[in-house]
Amino acid sequence: MSILTIEKMTHMYGDQTNFKSISFRLLRGEHAGIVGENGAGKTTLLKLIAGELLPDEGIIEKHPHMKMGYLQQHIDLNPGVTIKGFLQEAYAHLFAAEREIHHITDTMSSSAGELEGLLSRYGELQNALDQSDFYQVDAKMEEIAAGLGLKELGMERDCATLSGGQRTKLLLGKLLLEKPDILLLDEPTNFLDDVHIQWLINYLKQYEQAYLVISHDERFLNEVTNIIFHISQKSIKRYPGNYAFFQKSYELSKVQLHQAYEKQQKEIEKLEEFIDKNRNRKARQAKSREKTLIKTVRMEKPSSQVRPKFTFLVKEDPVSKVLQAEALEVGYGDSLFSKSIHFQVRRGDKIALVGYNGIGKSTLLKTLLGFVPAISGKVLVGERVKAAYFAQEELESDQTPLAQVWSIRPDLTQRDIRRSLARSGLTEEHINKPLRLLSGGEQAKVRLCELCLTDSNLLILDEPTNHLDVLAKEALKEALQAYEGTLILVSHEPDFYQDWITTTWKLEDLN
Repeated sequence: MSILTIEKMTHMYGDQTNFKSISFRLLRGEHAGIVGENGAGKTTLLKLIAGELLPDEGIIEKHPHMKMGYLQQHIDLNPGVTIKGFLQEAYAHLFAAEREIHHITDTMSSSAGELEGLLSRYGELQNALDQSDFYQVDAKMEEIAAGLGLKELGMERDCATLSGGQRTKLLLGKLLLEKPDILLLDEPTNFLDDVHIQWLINYLKQYEQAYLVISHDERFLNEVTNIIFHISQKSIKRYPGNYAFFQKSYELSKVQLHQAYEKQQKEIEKLEEFIDKNRNRKARQAKSREKTLIKTVRMEKPSSQVRPKFTFLVKEDPVSKVLQAEALEVGYGDSLFSKSIHFQVRRGDKIALVGYNGIGKSTLLKTLLGFVPAISGKVLVGERVKAAYFAQEELESDQTPLAQVWSIRPDLTQRDIRRSLARSGLTEEHINKPLRLLSGGEQAKVRLCELCLTDSNLLILDEPTNHLDVLAKEALKEALQAYEGTLILVSHEPDFYQDWITTTWKLEDLN
């Protein structure tokens, strides 16, 4: 049974077409992944389904009485609401029923004439609570909170003090408690540790309702999907099976599509050649061929996804001891994340910095760079060390990628900058669009382009793969393997780094 139907939907942004007359269905209980290169429109599609955007043409039809839940990448939370209080909002109707029961109990003694009606209402409410397992709510919240790493933050902690990643986990927890009939998940693993990703995998495998999930984590997609929707060239195609099965099917379909396109081009060429040669000698036959040509529905030339190429160069070697931390304590104000840290980073080290979410990995990186002052202790930076930094951030600027990158390298020509952006996997359309309108993956490519043009010998990268598509991720991995400088990397994807780094540091073990 179809619970979501999209028919002949077209969506445009300005004069740019995101989707052109696409149609597909989501069936009850299907676990579907949405894939496609950066900028293909994956997040836009979820926003259209969630009702945050409206289509220009076509329909989006949801089955009546179906509840939908949407995991956004960014949310604001009001001060004064605790983690537990926010999760309880998933059961707001049940807590309201409980309050009404208490009110009925309090008023029964003084409402003798209405006693029968009150008892009837009391029974209805109590039955509703029993059927909804209301008295198991606390246990359910504890289970979800523990699975996503929220419990260790403290259930009475004010939501306003949470980081962006922790807020996303909190919203995910609330959505899972609500159990919507259609769950829309946009990059749910970006802010989860390995143990919490595995918990989410196990949870989603058992999820009885349907969901659509966007993720660039191939292992995650393989585990939690049985349908793949692939977005390409403003259209969408459905593939049965998980991500690995999709990859095999897609490669085969690409070959077949290219063959069909080439065959049609040859047929068109023959028709055009016959028409040109026989307009006078065989006018009737030429006219017939011309009608055939006019009726031919021409296939669009299959496009090949642009594979980026990143190159990080070292122009000058630093001293052998690049960084040293002595009794370092990091945090913000009264919030101490890590204390009494001791370590050395030597020239040529390639270090993966890992640890549970919220332990302070990003804060440590910013402290090493001098962006956040140490609470105590010190960081010693070796001579001739030049650091380049990739931060977890969204670019809300109205500047174009061309203007942004040129501003850091005004000594280069516009042509040089355009070439660098093209090598990073960005098209002419991307480089002239405001940064705030680019997808997360496209923005990441802009920032990686900046790093390629930055004179450095120490790369500090905070979750650089979060939004990158498969080809961009592969290209970045190759570039970091070939990099001759020193590297500190924060990543929640062991498959990305485990076969080329020199050492793994658990932040909790540095204390």
